Amino acid sequence: MAEINVTPFVDVMLVLLIVFMVTAPLLTAGVPVDLPKTRAQTLGQDREPLSITVRKDGRIFLQNTAVEPDTLVERLKAIAANGYDQRIFVRGDSSVDYGRVMEVMGLLSSAGFTKIGLVTGPPKHSTDEKQGQ
Repeated sequence: MAEINVTPFVDVMLVLLIVFMVTAPLLTAGVPVDLPKTRAQTLGQDREPLSITVRKDGRIFLQNTAVEPDTLVERLKAIAANGYDQRIFVRGDSSVDYGRVMEVMGLLSSAGFTKIGLVTGPPKHSTDEKQGQ
């Protein structure tokens, strides 16, 4: 028999596909926030970015940990001292006061962080807009 049997290979690949499809949504954990919608292109990153989230009630989170505005800059400087030089993403709930998000960005800018980006959600499709009417 000179042929290679690919059936076991296909079986293994299908099982791996199902495993990845089930586990991928579980890997994206974070602070729940309703992001504003936009049509901007996504940024490519090779490492996990640092994210600062401003929730609807105005509370600030560094990754998944709640922080006070007074200690936010100190924590970020400690992270930067360990060699972190990537972009910092600011996520603001769509219903939070614009001034609160700008206050957080001002804290970051005054601390010397220049690679700051705003995160938005994907745009609503026209079918979603029609259903909302």
